[in-house]
Amino acid sequence: MYLCSLICRNMENIKKYFPDLSEKQLGQFAALFDLYQDWNSKINVISRKDIDNLYLHHVLHSLAIAKILRFQPGTTLVDVGTGGGFPGIPLAIMFPECQFHLVDSIGKKVRVAQEVASAIGLTNVTFQHERMENVKEKYDFVVSRAVMPLADLVKLTRKNVAKGGKNALPNGLICLKGGELQHEVAPFKNISTLYNISDFFTEEFFQTKKGVYLPL
Repeated sequence: MYLCSLICRNMENIKKYFPDLSEKQLGQFAALFDLYQDWNSKINVISRKDIDNLYLHHVLHSLAIAKILRFQPGTTLVDVGTGGGFPGIPLAIMFPECQFHLVDSIGKKVRVAQEVASAIGLTNVTFQHERMENVKEKYDFVVSRAVMPLADLVKLTRKNVAKGGKNALPNGLICLKGGELQHEVAPFKNISTLYNISDFFTEEFFQTKKGVYLPL
């Protein structure tokens, strides 16, 4: 009963912020809890103390990128340091007509993301167990969630951003960060855009969370 209540409560939050989701998308989001709980008991990709907060701390946080930019059909994205699939899997559910490539240097984490994606029937994701410096392909956008300092992320992924673009923002990097970012953003202050995630989601968890966009 507790588990059902937890999932239902969190799904209400997702529907509140994203009211136009299809029944298929809602089903995919609803399936994530059981899948991650099961895999997390075998391979620790999320803090076990945090698994009850999966939707708030991981799924909804990932979906802040969807509030920054509604990706057009055909957009290609690479998720750097995806871990167990964040932000890539929630975004792939949200944007089924876009193509996502999820990369991580830790093979067991990639396996979890693969298994979760397969279980919910995602067909717009591919996976790679590799260090990002060895990934040569180009994409419209790089997305990431608190994987490394911003300057390092820009240096690592600039080579992977294709020229041009089809979206409301030029091709580039969108990453999710927490805490004080003034020092990190300073080298890019003339070209970066900083977003308060609390402007998108009202829960207290998001008060210190930020999104950063950089054209590359």
